[in-house]
Amino acid sequence: MTKTAVLAGCGAMSKGWLKAVLEAPKLAGRVEVVGPVDLDPAVAQARADEFRLSGAAIGSDLDAMLAQTKPDLLFDVVVPVARHDVVATGLKHGCHVLSEKPMATSLAAGHDTVALARQVGRVHAVVQNRRFISGVRRIRQLLGERGAGAIDGAALRFLHRRAFRRLPRADGECAAARHGDPYAGCGAVHGGQDAAGGLLPRNQSARLWYGHGAAANAIFEFSDDVVFTYRGSWAAEGANTSWESARRFVGTKGSLLWDGEDSFEAKVVAGDSGFLRELTAIEVPEPADLAQTHGHASVIAEFLAAIAENRQPETAGSDNIKSLAMVFAAIESAGTRQRVTIAV
Repeated sequence: MTKTAVLAGCGAMSKGWLKAVLEAPKLAGRVEVVGPVDLDPAVAQARADEFRLSGAAIGSDLDAMLAQTKPDLLFDVVVPVARHDVVATGLKHGCHVLSEKPMATSLAAGHDTVALARQVGRVHAVVQNRRFISGVRRIRQLLGERGAGAIDGAALRFLHRRAFRRLPRADGECAAARHGDPYAGCGAVHGGQDAAGGLLPRNQSARLWYGHGAAANAIFEFSDDVVFTYRGSWAAEGANTSWESARRFVGTKGSLLWDGEDSFEAKVVAGDSGFLRELTAIEVPEPADLAQTHGHASVIAEFLAAIAENRQPETAGSDNIKSLAMVFAAIESAGTRQRVTIAV
């Protein structure tokens, strides 16, 4: 059965959403976008024309558009500061809502969104598309099978040089949040437990095009004593990591390394004597389900499946808020220079 959807926010990021909805084979015929909405109606019209959304209503008032079209779904691709009100409006109109990341600009707003979704009995999820790529699925499968033993440490590096516009101090703190939201979530995925505490020794990059917050180094402790370290920078010159980051997982039997692209290295201890133990390479399994490796398309497919099966999707807001809590704990730690207890 085809679901109808309103798209809120028709800027550059909306193109990836519409491309997935309209072109991915797994989503063919499953969603009809009936109403692009943007503060600038001309932007909404241009996006509708680009993707041939013939017959779709065009508007700048989300509340009015939802009342007019009565859609099943709301795709929320607005700027983060507008997210809470947009999601609340969609939920109050009875829509299931899928949001761009981050899910909120404060932990309080995130809790309010989770509570409202529960109150009205609708699904609210977040597009954590980087959970739905082949490399991450392969890592999850190996770690889930305890191929490297019980994991006791994980490290992630995201190092890029991007000359964004110069950021003032307040925006810089949001830039630090942008480091963590997609990637701190990976710590939760691989660590197996919720984060219990975080420490972010502040790292100010001396890059003139940034006012603040271009780099971050964070340490997170999980409730099962796994330690997850994160290093990220938008101002790292030379030798960029993959956009998916470089990752290392250390277990009781061995270690797993991924360069964020096509290269995996997994080795386990083969001997039981000597100062340096003999190692043997092990295979990193292919994804159990290739349908879960297509980024945006896979997130949207999981969102639709959860609605049909009356369950919470993998990237439900009630789960994603744990990643959000890690981000805000890191920002608080950068200000206080002390460890922060993470409570959701």
